[in-house]
Amino acid sequence: MTPRIHPLFLVFGLFAMCGAAPLSHAASNKPGAAKSKPNILFLLSDDHSYPYLGAYGNKDVRTPNLDRLAKEGLRADRAFVTSPSCVPSRASLMSGRSPVAARMVRFTSPLPPDVVTLPDVLRHEAGYFTGVAGRYHHLDGPEKKFAERTPNIWRMIGEHELRSFERRFNYSQEPGEMEDFGGKLTSFLEKVPEGQPWFFWLNFSDPHHVWTLRGPQGLPDASKLDVPPYLPDLPGVRGDLARHIAEIEHLDADIADVLEVLRARGLDENTLVVFMGDNGMAFPHGKGALHDPGLAVPLLVRWPGVVKPGTSTKALISGEDIAPTMIKAAGAKAPKEMSGVSFLPLLRGERAEERRYVFAQRGPHGGDGGMRPDTSAATFDLSRAVRSDRYKLIYNCTPNAPVAPIDSAGQPSWKEITAAHAAGTLEAKFVKAYFTPRPTYELYDLEKDPAEMNNVAGDPTYAEIEEELKLALAEKMTLDWDFLPLPVR
Repeated sequence: MTPRIHPLFLVFGLFAMCGAAPLSHAASNKPGAAKSKPNILFLLSDDHSYPYLGAYGNKDVRTPNLDRLAKEGLRADRAFVTSPSCVPSRASLMSGRSPVAARMVRFTSPLPPDVVTLPDVLRHEAGYFTGVAGRYHHLDGPEKKFAERTPNIWRMIGEHELRSFERRFNYSQEPGEMEDFGGKLTSFLEKVPEGQPWFFWLNFSDPHHVWTLRGPQGLPDASKLDVPPYLPDLPGVRGDLARHIAEIEHLDADIADVLEVLRARGLDENTLVVFMGDNGMAFPHGKGALHDPGLAVPLLVRWPGVVKPGTSTKALISGEDIAPTMIKAAGAKAPKEMSGVSFLPLLRGERAEERRYVFAQRGPHGGDGGMRPDTSAATFDLSRAVRSDRYKLIYNCTPNAPVAPIDSAGQPSWKEITAAHAAGTLEAKFVKAYFTPRPTYELYDLEKDPAEMNNVAGDPTYAEIEEELKLALAEKMTLDWDFLPLPVR
């Protein structure tokens, strides 16, 4: 059975027959488009929480190149992805919809062919040459190199012709070594037809676990780091933080190479550069969790002549908003299916209506193979969240699944945390957060409790706030055809 292909894919055939420039034309050293249509470079780091950049005032992280990008553009202080897992988060970034609405809840799903994405619209509606490279984009089911681990899933996806993501781009580079990112951009630019605007999505692997790479300044001194309040101050935690930060600094050096390619080709003045993280860091309360360290990510935007240098915003921005913003920046109209809200007026320094809420979800993480009695929340967790400027509500539909960090459960940080708990020496707030069954509802006053350690759900003082957030979440779940029971009658 062949799935229905969205009409935008058919448009490309007509576009090609009407004289689209051939792929063999080399890119010009001059800006590739008229000023009205900027080139768009989307740089995505992997497992990277706010505030782990120097630009956010974090003195533990040495990121001069990303800090310079922030000074030359806008720094968003409240950017949140739609999921603390890479697959559903990236689905939102590309589709402008929630993972549930895009039918990308399961980790090994391919993006449905009928879901319209950012590269589809830019390519077929705005005349852009589009490309993707770097770490696997995660939106076509299991990566080819993992086919042996998931042979049945790989076979079924192929039989039903469900892999569509590469067809959405003019240029798609096979994922390989995570190095020479400037070279990856150069290879793409050599394929861009002269005079045509372009969009390039470049995916980095840093600072994804395992943390083995080092930046130019080596490993930070673990003893001098600030341990965030949602983690216990243990030697293993400090050591893992140091290695994680070293990978962010390694990422910063790769970013420098990419931006230098833009500068050397004279493209930086007419290129909208967006840097963002795909989800939070692989620590407790981070990746896989609906707390802010799992959802809040760095977001920097540089657009010479449009974005005022050195600006910042505390407006709530969702991962759903990235696609419609880039589409409108390209002079096109976002499809009605995209529920994201363009923040283009914010980039232009204009008054804009800001979001009241951002939303997020958790589902399965990792490969398939069936549920087991000891399955933890790291592998399978059905939960939803809504966050306002001050408050966060988490709705746990599988509250009894034990908490564990994704990817880093075998590292010193989690081993020492579990050992301290077994020995009875772990501080009570961490025992409650990580070793006690979760309640169905968690409510946090982020002004009083930014670490999200004190659940006030059920407290009469917050009754109106709790009801407001439940209603907002229920409305979002209804509009997205969510399959979970609503939190209100």
